[in-house]
Amino acid sequence: MRTEYLNRSQPVFGLNEKVLNCLFRKPDAVFKLICFPWAGGGSVYFAKWGQTVNDLLEVHAVRLAGRETRSQEQFATDIHEVVDEIVSALLPVIQDKAFAFFGHSFGTYIAFVTALRLKEKYKMEPLHFFASSASAPHSKSRPQIPELNQLSEEQIRHYLLNFGGTPKHLIEDKDFMNQCIPVLKADVSILKKFVFDMPSETLLSQDITCFIGSEDIIEDTEGWKDITSGKIDIHMLPGDHFYLLDPDNENFIKNYITKCLELSSLDCY
Repeated sequence: MRTEYLNRSQPVFGLNEKVLNCLFRKPDAVFKLICFPWAGGGSVYFAKWGQTVNDLLEVHAVRLAGRETRSQEQFATDIHEVVDEIVSALLPVIQDKAFAFFGHSFGTYIAFVTALRLKEKYKMEPLHFFASSASAPHSKSRPQIPELNQLSEEQIRHYLLNFGGTPKHLIEDKDFMNQCIPVLKADVSILKKFVFDMPSETLLSQDITCFIGSEDIIEDTEGWKDITSGKIDIHMLPGDHFYLLDPDNENFIKNYITKCLELSSLDCY
């Protein structure tokens, strides 16, 4: 699982700005793309997408408690606690624009539960759901996650190296590891407690696109077909669990999202 340096330089404003990091405002954008980071990750990587994606998209990246400008806050302990806060921050942002969700790994499940909450409570649904490096939530093939609290720092380093995405020089940096391990443990604890049964009916109605690395350990992306009455597309790109960090793959994803949203908006008329 990739981790990144915490950014403590940004000021904290209201709930929207606290939870959603939008580095590049685009008042004339047609769509809002909401991005959900991986376990141990922050908002900065996805927030920077706003600079390079098509001007049709304004990018907002979710910033969870306990990291970046929220480093003094306690970590959430439950996925529903996380989603309640995200929904409250999202409502003013998405009320006047079509929106889509992109989640990577752990972030995909946060995005999924957020989408369910919006549909159940507010009758709102993402125009498109993009799931990256994530098995279907009800899949029996979801990877087994170790109990990080029972692992030594050395074992956690080994786990991060095997998972991919974290440069070796960072894993060997004690200050970096001291900073990222508590964040990673908090997110993994939430993920371990997240259990989702096979749905008896489809829960969403829009299309889902799954991205996955060719060397990833993730299986059963096809299971996402049980979640929606819309179409399912699966794209395998070269790389491991963090295939999206490759510039070519990242550009492919951003261009694909733009085209998908343009086509999806046409289908609405």
